[in-house]
Amino acid sequence: MPGIAGEKTILGNHGAKMIAHPKATWGVTVSNPIWEEAKEVAERAGGDFLLNVSVNKRGEITGVFAGDLGQAHARGTAFVKASAMVPVAHPFDIVITTNSGYPLDLNLYQTVKGMSAAAQVVKPGGTIIVAAECRDGIPDHGRYKELLDMARSPQKLLEIINTPGFSMQDQWEAQIQALIQLKADVYLKTSYLSDEEIRQALLLPCHSIEEEVERLLKRYGPQASICVLPEGPQTIPYLEAARPLS
Repeated sequence: MPGIAGEKTILGNHGAKMIAHPKATWGVTVSNPIWEEAKEVAERAGGDFLLNVSVNKRGEITGVFAGDLGQAHARGTAFVKASAMVPVAHPFDIVITTNSGYPLDLNLYQTVKGMSAAAQVVKPGGTIIVAAECRDGIPDHGRYKELLDMARSPQKLLEIINTPGFSMQDQWEAQIQALIQLKADVYLKTSYLSDEEIRQALLLPCHSIEEEVERLLKRYGPQASICVLPEGPQTIPYLEAARPLS
């Protein structure tokens, strides 16, 4: 999708039906309607040259992929799959994640990415604990906070977003958050949001990850499985049965 695409085009590409598609997820290109549409738009625009880079957690460039749009992108995704995606054999009862620290965990809006990475490998009915600073709050700018304030449950939020004709900036992030919460409980450990603000954002406050894990082990049992994603969405876990970057 060109960086100068119109607002209507972007809202359509990130619309409720597109986000809800089962293939619209991490590590999937072919059959992912969001990627397929972006690819079609780029091809129609007549792009002659692609330049993409991959980076590590220190922001260092680990690969440069340039040339033909399709070929260069395919090489880049293959490299990223090998270097930044990790297969796991089974889903977990508890997944502890981050949003990879500053500046990526600047606010709650961005932190949904860390939740989404964890959601790839959490069991239905499981729990996600995400640690993020959120120095910028929810934030107050954009319309994500406004969307969260419209509903008192993830289910209601999805009903609003899926209303025919509904379209609002940032609805995609609110929708992804709500879909995650239908699958698992989500606790937020942060230094810059009050318990009330966290609950207003439809999440559960966490004051101590250690204490929360101890409590959850009583709920799930001593044999509960735990996954830790210290780099959050910088490393993408996926179930071995899934086929990423297909």
